[in-house]
Amino acid sequence: MRRLAVIAALALLLVPGAAIAQTINLQDLIPDGQGSTSARILQLIALISVLSVAPGLLVTVTCFTRFIIALSFLRSGVGLPTTPSNIVLISLALFMTFFVMAPVFDRMWTDGVQPLMENRINEREAYQRMARPLREFMQANVREKDIQLFESISRGRTPPATPDASGQVAEVDMRVLVPAFMISELRRGFEIGFLIILPFLVIDLIVATLVMSMGMMMLPPTAISLPFKVLFFVLIDGWNLLVGGLVRSFG
Repeated sequence: MRRLAVIAALALLLVPGAAIAQTINLQDLIPDGQGSTSARILQLIALISVLSVAPGLLVTVTCFTRFIIALSFLRSGVGLPTTPSNIVLISLALFMTFFVMAPVFDRMWTDGVQPLMENRINEREAYQRMARPLREFMQANVREKDIQLFESISRGRTPPATPDASGQVAEVDMRVLVPAFMISELRRGFEIGFLIILPFLVIDLIVATLVMSMGMMMLPPTAISLPFKVLFFVLIDGWNLLVGGLVRSFG
């Protein structure tokens, strides 16, 4: 009994009573005043939303659409449905997109993201500053006909374009500009794809004519034209010409 009493006394001495008495106060984690709790919740929701729609934003407001369509037409024109693979084409299109959009991303970081992280501006002003470089890039590469199409479809549901001091249209609503920019990029991508696939089509026609004239009815012409198309693309240094032309198409 004495031994049990001694052990119990030692156990009571070792229990950190001060630590047990401590409690977690959530008010210490979030500063008081100005609706800080709601602001942080909204910031977390906005951050999660941006991360979830980031791939969609990359496709809609950048030059990725034009690049991936042109590369897909190239693969179809050569006649290799799986070479290069999708991951290779998408990776190449992504790096080309980052190369072209680097000045825009730099302006978005220096004008919007960095001042917001340093608490020099609020979220609304940061959004306006980050959207301005993207708007200027899209307006420089969108067709006026496509903007007029969506402005006529909106029928007053979006605010009209804001003229600047010189009287020229300076800003177009993003709800009008983004879809107009997308269909403009789709059109240009198909135009470039047509120019890419045309020489390969000529090679296919020549090979098919020769095969038919020789009476080899059972031999598929694509089996013979494939190495010629690959050789033709390599001899003209096609990757250099294609990538250089796509990047230079954005000025």
